[in-house]
Amino acid sequence: MTTTQPEAQPGTPVQSGRDDRAATPVVAFLGTGRMGGPMAANLARGGFDVRVWNRTVAHAEPLAADGAVVAASPADAVLGATIVITMLADGAATEQAATGPGGLLAAGPGIIWVQMGTVGVEWTTRLADLAADRGAVYVDAPVSGSEGPARAGQLVILASGPGQVRHVLAPVFGVLGRDTVWLGPAGNGTRVKLVLNNWLADLAEMTAETLSFARRLGLDPAEVVDLLQSNPLGAPYAVQKARVMLAGDFSPAFALKNALKDAELAAQAAQASGATLTLTSALLPRWRDTAASGHGDDDVAAVYLTA
Repeated sequence: MTTTQPEAQPGTPVQSGRDDRAATPVVAFLGTGRMGGPMAANLARGGFDVRVWNRTVAHAEPLAADGAVVAASPADAVLGATIVITMLADGAATEQAATGPGGLLAAGPGIIWVQMGTVGVEWTTRLADLAADRGAVYVDAPVSGSEGPARAGQLVILASGPGQVRHVLAPVFGVLGRDTVWLGPAGNGTRVKLVLNNWLADLAEMTAETLSFARRLGLDPAEVVDLLQSNPLGAPYAVQKARVMLAGDFSPAFALKNALKDAELAAQAAQASGATLTLTSALLPRWRDTAASGHGDDDVAAVYLTA
């Protein structure tokens, strides 16, 4: 059953009536890149004892200024932790951080592993099995939102996993997001994330094609966007991306390489389930070419350049 749990705002006390850092769970945060870095910083500022690790140490070191302890390995980070959060690039990187030399699963049984990266259905199942083999409690909780919401603590957390750990994770999720939706057994969070990001990919492609179509017909694409915004056809996300496309400012809110990865994971999950994603399958070749031509680190709006 899906349940929604309103969360506290970032920066508020993580436990009502407690001002002792030792009274809060120790959190290990593995993966402090564009999304993970702001999330870990919010936890440290929110009163948690946070231990961070990143493969590129320079990406983790700035978090010391927020009160986090920078660890030399995943195993060092999880030493003494109740909760470990992974926010890494893909399933392979997450598995390596879990089982490689000095991996997080060296913590032994009982740790709560919250996997928040987008790794796809197959990897989610594989990581959950690894956790079960080592006696860890596995929670699948990818997030909906980009770097801006991550910094503001306004992510939507798509959580799935054992109900008995919800009360432990509530204060953590309360700092990281504006809302937590519990979606049932572990794995459902990833499934919902793929559905949402498939929708995002199709909207971005539709927006790019619409602007290009209008331009080739001799119309002013900006006027078309204004018209879309004034009626129900104009989805807010599409209108916002359309304005970014026309402005030519592709500073990454959601990098094309990450949107492409998620669209490919959605296509893989669809094939495995027997679903047909005609639109997504059609956009993938051009998106791959656009990313390979030097736009992978640009915002997903850069697909307009090749539409």
